[in-house]
Amino acid sequence: MVERHSWINRIEEAWERRSVVWLAGVRRVGKTYLCKSLPEIEYFDCELPRVRRMMEDPEGFLDTLRGKRIVLDEIHRLENPSELLKIAADHYPTVRIIATGSSTLSASSKFKDTLAGRKRDLWLTPMCLRDLSDAKQLNLRHRLLRGGLPPFFLAKDLEERDFQEWIDAYWAKDIQELFRLERRDSFQKFTELVLAQSGGIFEATRFTGPCEVSRPTIANYLRVLEATFVAHVVRPFSLRKPTEIISAPKVYGFDTGFICYYRGWQELRHEDLGILWEHFVLNEMMARLQSRDVGYWRNKSGHEIDFVLAGRRKHPIAIECKWSADKFDPANLSAFRRQHPEGENVVLAEDVKRAFTRSYGSLSVRFEPLEAFVESLT
Repeated sequence: MVERHSWINRIEEAWERRSVVWLAGVRRVGKTYLCKSLPEIEYFDCELPRVRRMMEDPEGFLDTLRGKRIVLDEIHRLENPSELLKIAADHYPTVRIIATGSSTLSASSKFKDTLAGRKRDLWLTPMCLRDLSDAKQLNLRHRLLRGGLPPFFLAKDLEERDFQEWIDAYWAKDIQELFRLERRDSFQKFTELVLAQSGGIFEATRFTGPCEVSRPTIANYLRVLEATFVAHVVRPFSLRKPTEIISAPKVYGFDTGFICYYRGWQELRHEDLGILWEHFVLNEMMARLQSRDVGYWRNKSGHEIDFVLAGRRKHPIAIECKWSADKFDPANLSAFRRQHPEGENVVLAEDVKRAFTRSYGSLSVRFEPLEAFVESLT
């Protein structure tokens, strides 16, 4: 596995602010290994019945752990997981807890309290640039093809059944236990289609026929994928100008390896690299920001900006993703700036190793290495 040092540092920083840290992320993204990598840590696997019995009396359990650092892995297996975490946060502040799960805390009825103000949230994403450095494997094409789940990235041979086993475990251990959805075949078909069509405009009606469910059910399925970090819904950035697309989101799958698998890509062609680089950029930004507050922009003439960062910033940052800087065309950025004149224009290209600025008439565009750009966000 990979020692992911930047994430270990993030956990330590989170513990300086709160005694309880909620570590979320998809199955097999490396939550358990990361937690076990922490120094002086005591590990509890809540999937084991004997461990769950230990926690039936939360106060009795926590009394024995004062001053210690513990992991509660797969905590959603407890009958009332939020009760234990609330008692720990309120009455046992010297117990440092990291609890893991595969969804947002508010996603499931299992958690009767979201612990607002009592915990720090940390979202472990698929492997990003710092993780590749830790793994001493900087071959980005390998990362794009295999994806960012460490067991998939590091495997000598990756077989089709590995992907199917992941999907089966996702249904059995995450979806059924947290959401109790019916119609497994329909949900799995929807998941596969979302991954295969990742990065495109999402239209719910396109999925109703193949999945044999209603449009409201498709909307619910998408909410479940988003809550479990398997899909990211990127919504339009707009000030509601009449020429802008204001409602149709784009949906991105969580991992380039699964996208390649469901598109049938066993080797990467040059024309495949652009869309996968776009996914990698999104993963990098979300990992660093710890937020999915990323938009895109499109107008009714078909001009489109890959990503827009706005949030509380005074002016939006417009971001174009290109595998090669030579492929950049300023037309989309020019169209965007006619509607939103103020803000930075950034091109993130894989082959840019040092930042530079280029002018296209009155349009100034900064070309930046991805790592330097995401460092500037925090």
